Amino acid sequence: MGLGRFSYTPILPAMMADAGLSPAHAGLIASANFVGYLAGAVLAAYGWAHGHERRIGLAALVATALLLGAMGLTASVLAFGLIRFLAGLASAFAMIFVSGIVLGEGLRARSEHVPPVHFGGVGFGIALSSIAVWAAPLAGVGSLSASQAHWFTGALLALAGTALVAVLLQESGKAAEGERPEAPLVWTRELAVVTLTYGFFGFGYVITATFLVAMAREAGGGEFPAWLLTGASAALSVQLWRFAVRRVGLAGLYAIGLLVEAAGLVLTVSLPGTLAPLVGGLMLGLTFMMITAYGLQIGHRLAPESPRRALAFMTAAFGVGQIIGPLVAGWLAEWTGSFTPPTLVAAIVLLACGGVVVLELRAINAAIAARQP
Repeated sequence: MGLGRFSYTPILPAMMADAGLSPAHAGLIASANFVGYLAGAVLAAYGWAHGHERRIGLAALVATALLLGAMGLTASVLAFGLIRFLAGLASAFAMIFVSGIVLGEGLRARSEHVPPVHFGGVGFGIALSSIAVWAAPLAGVGSLSASQAHWFTGALLALAGTALVAVLLQESGKAAEGERPEAPLVWTRELAVVTLTYGFFGFGYVITATFLVAMAREAGGGEFPAWLLTGASAALSVQLWRFAVRRVGLAGLYAIGLLVEAAGLVLTVSLPGTLAPLVGGLMLGLTFMMITAYGLQIGHRLAPESPRRALAFMTAAFGVGQIIGPLVAGWLAEWTGSFTPPTLVAAIVLLACGGVVVLELRAINAAIAARQP
């Protein structure tokens, strides 16, 4: 899933050169992916998939690999957008159905190690996408353009990863026990706050996640280490932050992540030269998967009778933010000639989200505690 969602970022500079894409085109294609992510999240909220979670999750991963390869078969902005829309749909299904199985089994096993390992996989995929883009010229691309070679390499890596997932992923415990489909989701103030801030987080993080490599190239280089650092730190971030959960609670850690990421965005556009994207990549990696992991865990625990629906609605809110973010960033970057204004807008949004969660901290933690068995 890390390859499917985030290969676009390190490949984007080569795509812009090969296909003549403008920043606005790049933002439009990125937003198409996030429209698909939103559509998948909305579709997953219904009960049609009960008992078939594993099958749908694996099919989504296979589709992700095939769609990565399809990106290397065209140079049309319209086709790019359609492929990335379908890839977003597949990503949402993979996130919701596979995470539902894995997090559910982790809760039943009472293992605090399951979420960090699970969500760290996305960071590993990001790091792998960076290494693949860097290594492709060393292997020689023949008659392929640079962007084609990158997309085809990502597709092969994703197929290999999917085969491994197929071996490791068990059937859902609930499906095996033949339980009834989930109950309708009951909205509480705490769940609404977490869902809305998670949606605005989607807007804030995605601007840097989409344009970091392009920003690094504009700064004079360092695109490979910047994105590699993002992926490597993301892979470790949930495990590293886990030690703070007992001290500040899930909601406290969620708020800290939002505030730290806001600070990282400011540093991305305020530090000199090639240092800025490196620090920005590190700060992005250390926070965005942690916020995702702990945000979804909060939603899971605030709605124990309908956790998949909660994950789906949170993912849908996140998807709305992701759609708006690249469009705003691409337009602002083209209008101003710089990625600084959209990055600062994103930082302000994340700062506001962190502040809201801090104000609601006690209520959210109390609601989580009240719903634990």
